[in-house]
Amino acid sequence: MHTEAILPPQAIPAEDARRLRRELRHAEWRKKAQALALIAPLALFLFAVFLVPIALLLQRSVDSPEVHDALPQTVEALTGWDRRALPADAAYAALAADLQHLTSGDGNAGNLARRLNNEISGYRSLITRTARALPLEGPPREALIALDARWGELPYWQAIAKNGAPYTPFFLLAALDLQQDNFGKIEAADPDAAIYRAILGRTLWIGVVATLITLAVAFPLAYWASTLSARSANLVMIGVLIPFWTSVLVRIAAWIVLLQQNGLINSALLASGIIDSPLALLFNRTGVYISMVHIMLPFMILPLYSVMKAIPPSYVRAAISLGSHPFAAFWRVYIPQTYAGVAAGVLLVFITTIGYYITPALLGGPGDQMVSYYIAYFTNTVVNWGMACALGALLLAATLVLYAVYQRVARPGAAATVR
Repeated sequence: MHTEAILPPQAIPAEDARRLRRELRHAEWRKKAQALALIAPLALFLFAVFLVPIALLLQRSVDSPEVHDALPQTVEALTGWDRRALPADAAYAALAADLQHLTSGDGNAGNLARRLNNEISGYRSLITRTARALPLEGPPREALIALDARWGELPYWQAIAKNGAPYTPFFLLAALDLQQDNFGKIEAADPDAAIYRAILGRTLWIGVVATLITLAVAFPLAYWASTLSARSANLVMIGVLIPFWTSVLVRIAAWIVLLQQNGLINSALLASGIIDSPLALLFNRTGVYISMVHIMLPFMILPLYSVMKAIPPSYVRAAISLGSHPFAAFWRVYIPQTYAGVAAGVLLVFITTIGYYITPALLGGPGDQMVSYYIAYFTNTVVNWGMACALGALLLAATLVLYAVYQRVARPGAAATVR
């Protein structure tokens, strides 16, 4: 019997081993560079249009340079002031010098007056009146108090000292119905101005109700579509996707026509004898829910349909053949396998609905406006970017918390447990 001799492998020379390792590293680096080059345009796009605006929004919510930039000498003179008695004469002299500089054309007293007016109503007129009267004759303290007695009141100086830093928690605290007292301690805001927690709660509640109604309507429709043939299911999906091809404003205008007292819905109900008087379906919470559910149905149906289409119908039939009641088989076998689609649809619909602005503004009443309405109000009407960005940051935080809960509850890729 012929046998071949087994030769031991020859050792690779050290120089060749180093060269092979170097070439391997270069090859791996080239592959990584190619992969990075492919995703670089998308990464830059996301960075420019997504991350940068969010960072600017968060920065504007704590940015407060008006007092710091307009009254630098005054802020420096108030450093170390205990805020319990009127400041020294040097602070009055610094204030007069700073306001004189603003009125000389090198600054903007309007931004300063607007910012301090957020702290104390009437501060705008005080700044404007003082700036117009400059320069003053005599010692600055006596001259300023003689011009306006408010310069001899402690709260007006405390407002300057409290807002002297370039960054402030004022807007974020106000968005949570909190405030800082004159000594920097956080306390509850004035009950007459404490509205933003209620607005946030209303926003979340409207989002929850609209999401649940959308889920209740979309689930049976998605299930029915998943049981149809491919041709019939495609027709159903085309009907579901039709709203995507229509402007939101057009759909809202159509709902205004349908829901008004003399609209098609009330006219049909009156003609059929179901009701005796028109229903109040417009400019209230009912109209908001109807329009929201109509707009958000595709966002719920599509995730549900994609998951339901992949569930083999044989599972439920097998459970029934083993003696399970049809409803019990559906509830305990089929429903758990749709959790991923339900979670994705609920997350998508809820996050979208809590950011609604147009629908509540056109179809709802004063008590149906959400956080987005007040963001637009502070942006376009009051021009208070700090408060608008603070409310936006609050809405972003609520969204991130919701997404974190979703990540813990709905584990992607986990198989549904069939019992």
